[in-house]
Amino acid sequence: MMERYCNYKNGKLAYHKVGAGPVVLLIHGFGEDASIWNAQVAFLKNNFTVITPSIPGTGNADMLQPQTGKDAVEMEDYAQAIKKIIEEENITHFVMLGHSLGGYITLAFAALYPEQLKGFGLIHSTAFADNAEKKETRLKGIQVMEEYGAYAFIKTTIPNLFAARFKAAHPEKIDLLIERAKNSNTQACQQYYEAMRLRPDRTNVLKNAGCPVLFIMGTEDKAAPIEDVLQQSHLPNCSYVYILPETGHIGMWEETEKVNQHINSFLMSVYNNPAEA
Repeated sequence: MMERYCNYKNGKLAYHKVGAGPVVLLIHGFGEDASIWNAQVAFLKNNFTVITPSIPGTGNADMLQPQTGKDAVEMEDYAQAIKKIIEEENITHFVMLGHSLGGYITLAFAALYPEQLKGFGLIHSTAFADNAEKKETRLKGIQVMEEYGAYAFIKTTIPNLFAARFKAAHPEKIDLLIERAKNSNTQACQQYYEAMRLRPDRTNVLKNAGCPVLFIMGTEDKAAPIEDVLQQSHLPNCSYVYILPETGHIGMWEETEKVNQHINSFLMSVYNNPAEA
């Protein structure tokens, strides 16, 4: 699958596109790249056009610079970069699903461009802002990355993202994700953490959603705790809610078949429902 590029501001964006049919964008999370979605892409591509962008600063995608007058890159900046990819592909309406950090970007996109979304989803993600303790943790993470580099930081955090059952059964998968993080750009990862620290509460985006919203959550997810996400799942007018038992933060790997089916069911419903078409 050949990587595609488009110019954006003073750099380039990178993404993959495969399949045919209605469009779904899958946005990866922190410490990952678009390959985190490989199993979902393979499953969905026969019925859908699947686009997997690299968040700017990941892989071959250039980092963003703060907008004039701003000290830091914000979630809205990443959302605007995603919009450029959509424009490049001449796509007007689509579904966007985001994992973790990708969910924060998805919510920012939904706030800016709601008219373009047929549906959107939070895959192990939350609309809540960071609380004071979490903001402090982000700052410490940025400092650790400054001292030791992003890879050293991500290497220590990845094992904690998985449920105990999966970790014990599939240590090679954890090693694979750690291996993929070796090329992480330290400045970009610090930028992501600062954008996460600064992001606002976006529960109003869920309350005002004019399209269906998908929630996939894990019972052992420490990064997007199920008790937080469940509070949010009733806010949209139309929610699809799936709970993955004994699953941590990476359901796409921990419960691949279930996640594939849940995403497929959501997409089929959104695109086959005349009221939403």
